[in-house]
Amino acid sequence: MTSSLHTDLIYWLAVSHLQTVKPAKLRAWLDRCGSFQTLFATSAAELTEAGFSVAEIVKIKNLAWSGLEAEQKWYETEATVLTFQDPRYPVLLKELADPPLVLYVSGDPKLLSAPQLGIVGTRYPSPLGRTTAVSFAKALAEQGLVITSGLAAGIDGLCHHSTLEAQGKTIAVMGTGLKQIYPRVHQRLAERIREAGAVVSEFPLHMGPMAWNFPRRNRLISGLSLGILVIEASLRSGSLITARYAMEQNREVFAIPGSIHHPLARGCHHLIRQGAKLVESVTDIIEELGSLAAFLQAQAEPRASRPEDLAPGQLALLNQVDFSVTAFDSLLLRSGLTAKEVSSMLLLLELKGYVQAVQGGYMRCG
Repeated sequence: MTSSLHTDLIYWLAVSHLQTVKPAKLRAWLDRCGSFQTLFATSAAELTEAGFSVAEIVKIKNLAWSGLEAEQKWYETEATVLTFQDPRYPVLLKELADPPLVLYVSGDPKLLSAPQLGIVGTRYPSPLGRTTAVSFAKALAEQGLVITSGLAAGIDGLCHHSTLEAQGKTIAVMGTGLKQIYPRVHQRLAERIREAGAVVSEFPLHMGPMAWNFPRRNRLISGLSLGILVIEASLRSGSLITARYAMEQNREVFAIPGSIHHPLARGCHHLIRQGAKLVESVTDIIEELGSLAAFLQAQAEPRASRPEDLAPGQLALLNQVDFSVTAFDSLLLRSGLTAKEVSSMLLLLELKGYVQAVQGGYMRCG
């Protein structure tokens, strides 16, 4: 390595190339030593003592550092590298049993900490499935949720595209490196997502589409999100793997039912029997996620103002607005005020960032 690139970052890049080294061992090393620089300077005997196998030590000792230097130069201008120790690293991902030590982000890294809903489904949707994916992604994006998916053909691509068309924000989590867009037909879509969202990977820059990478990708789709919506899936599909991860990660799981005769409805019906929430409309999702999304948004973007800047009547009305959708008529009944008074106060509360107008009424933001 050249001396100009002897920075801590290059050691994080190096670690992401250790795909065959058990992540738990790398995490243990980081917890013990505070950085990865010593990992590559330590003798084979000491690494053995630390629990690394012969094959893992060979991998550590035989990295191509010149290639890492080229990668670092590319990331310096084209993407953001979020290490596990970076304060911008998404809080929800840190809850995972095996969070990625490094995330590569092309686009806006702040989006990774915004309230997200993961949407997944078959690569070969029916006409009805296509229509459902387009309408749900658009409506949920208009509600302010970031739509996260896997850039795959079918439901994933439709959701990314529909979100962009609705002027919403979307995140594509890849099972390849950032320079290996897969499938190739989504090259232009990935470019659009970079401009208005983020493309994310935990894999080295030039990593191609290896089959075993996609289940790992799926755990990040669910891990980044407040919940997962499954639209059309067979019983043996990657979408059900994502849903299983979501359940293990204590995320909400939503599924859209279909005809008992349709094979792509069976995966969703299975999830519903396992406890997933049956979804008939966007409201079913918003009601479930509203308070979680508001809380996460408040953590990511704290407001300068606080309830102390409200008049007593305004504060009283604010306390009648739930963290789930609250109908305007409900606020009239609870407050005892006139429609004009409630409308005026809600507008002020919305301008101050305390409430948000959503389909069906209003929702408290914090």
